[in-house]
Amino acid sequence: MNSHRLVKELVQIGEAALSLEEKFRSWIEKVHPNHRASARNLVHYLALRRFDLRPLQEELADRGLSSLGRAESCVLFSLRAVLQALGEELPSSLDKGIPPLTRIEGGKLLHLHTTALLGPKPAGRKSAIMVTIPTVAAQDPKLAHRLLEAGMDVARINCTHDSEAIWLRMVENLRRAAGEAGRPIRIIMDLAGPKLRTGAIRQGPRFCAWKPVIDPFGRRIEPARIWLAAETSRPLAPEGISAALVFPESWLRHLSPGGEIRFFDIRGKPRSLRIVERLEGGLLAESLQSATVSEETAFVAFDRSPQGTGFRQWTEFARSMGDASSFLLLHRGSRFRLIAPDGPSAGNREGSGSLPAIEIEPAEVLGSLRADQTIWFDDGRIGGVVRSAEPEEVVVEATRVRPQGEKLGRNRGINLPETDLALPSLSTKDRALLPWIIQHADGIGLSFVRTPADVAALQEALRRMGGEKLPIIVKIETRKAFEALPAILLTAMKSPSVGVMIARGDLAIECGYERLAEVQEEILWVAEAAHLPVIWATQVLETLATTGLPSRAEVTDAAMAERSECVMLNKGPHIEEALRFLDDVLRRMEAHQAKKRSMLRHLHLADLFEESGGHLPKRPPAAAKRAAPKSETR
Repeated sequence: MNSHRLVKELVQIGEAALSLEEKFRSWIEKVHPNHRASARNLVHYLALRRFDLRPLQEELADRGLSSLGRAESCVLFSLRAVLQALGEELPSSLDKGIPPLTRIEGGKLLHLHTTALLGPKPAGRKSAIMVTIPTVAAQDPKLAHRLLEAGMDVARINCTHDSEAIWLRMVENLRRAAGEAGRPIRIIMDLAGPKLRTGAIRQGPRFCAWKPVIDPFGRRIEPARIWLAAETSRPLAPEGISAALVFPESWLRHLSPGGEIRFFDIRGKPRSLRIVERLEGGLLAESLQSATVSEETAFVAFDRSPQGTGFRQWTEFARSMGDASSFLLLHRGSRFRLIAPDGPSAGNREGSGSLPAIEIEPAEVLGSLRADQTIWFDDGRIGGVVRSAEPEEVVVEATRVRPQGEKLGRNRGINLPETDLALPSLSTKDRALLPWIIQHADGIGLSFVRTPADVAALQEALRRMGGEKLPIIVKIETRKAFEALPAILLTAMKSPSVGVMIARGDLAIECGYERLAEVQEEILWVAEAAHLPVIWATQVLETLATTGLPSRAEVTDAAMAERSECVMLNKGPHIEEALRFLDDVLRRMEAHQAKKRSMLRHLHLADLFEESGGHLPKRPPAAAKRAAPKSETR
């Protein structure tokens, strides 16, 4: 490539950036003054990424010049600098309007926005560490002290769980611990959002399973607890049970503490339960063996005869299984129905009445599903395809499960990457929590964002309640949100303080595991162009936090997380160890991670933004029809 052509391409890119700025001027003018320069740079970056820059980058690198691989924070400045390095005078088309941000100015803006959201930079490392606070922190004030000492900078409270009373005790313990340690702490509260979940099993063969607690060395350290409820009473099950079975009261009368129940589980393995206590409405049993049973499993009760000369036995079948512990066992090709919680169990279509049925919540989702759309359950463990869809029931065929089958029970997440849902991101329950969050939190996380309108709804609700200054974190965990990312960010930037969370769990299911690495890179790039802090979340050092031993892959993942402004750890029994480990990794990697040059191919996300005028694309991209994640080819 000769110099004339090189200069021509650089000028063309710069002119395209200014042209796109003019097109979206009304958007830019509406953002908060804190973000106006950043909004212009974001639009410039999207214009830059509409070009395939790889040949240009190679040519620039061969000439010993900047290859634009680090131009995110200062696009026009980078283009001008390269032109000047080539000995070219800036054409009048690029030497007009507001002076572009320099690299140093772009870095300062990111630092300011990060500090406003996450607090001062931690000593000794660039990235902050966020920790999801467990329920036990409400009763154990010392846990907050230990987390701070181990390296926590930001505390996350998940409003999907617990109550305001428990959250208040968490907040009080965190504030007190931070004050005593002389360290700042930011508390972020995540709204639950419209999480799609399965409900009760309404029809079909039910299964129930339990297993004892096992330590990292494979030793059984605590038995499974099974509640045997009398059919006539059915009181609430005791806390901490693994499973619940319902039997005739007359059969349960034959048993007493010390008695035994024997059976063969569905795998043909001999199993037993030991009765430990009689409570109101039933019996509490324990077992150190794992088991899976069905409504066809024969249970044999053994009890010593009154004369003490032997044992008597009685056989019975479970009348039903507790909703919380029962499940459908699905294999590839299995069909089942999704129905509304208050809908009829009988099938609407000819032949569908014999299919198992499980409730879906919220019920409004049924009206949005269409035949041939993909559906995923339980964090991607079960993949299926909608075979027929009606307002009151949807028939699903399981297509991606392990060869031995997969369990689908109550309260399992659902992902619909190809479905246009008419659900607001801000639920009625979320709105009711806003006054409390405004009073007690330092920031709010908006879950399951899909459109710019979702962000605008939260901003308007906060404004009406006097909380318009509360920092907002938009959680990118749906494919719709990723496709509308630039417009979502420009909308969020109407607030004074904004952050972006890459919620990789749901995002991997929605976009495909094979695309996750690419998708999270693109989010990092676009957020940096907007000078917004990024929170790298989901399954960071998860094995270490849960078992005490890290996997090799997650150590590398934690090291890569250093490129974000904040890394989030989830709760687990070894969270303090995981915190210290992550703190050490981030400190070590800080000296290395800046060594990076991105190869800038044409970016489809930039096309979606420009061609749609900032609105959602009218049809899903071809990538929607994807292969199963590697972990799901079972």
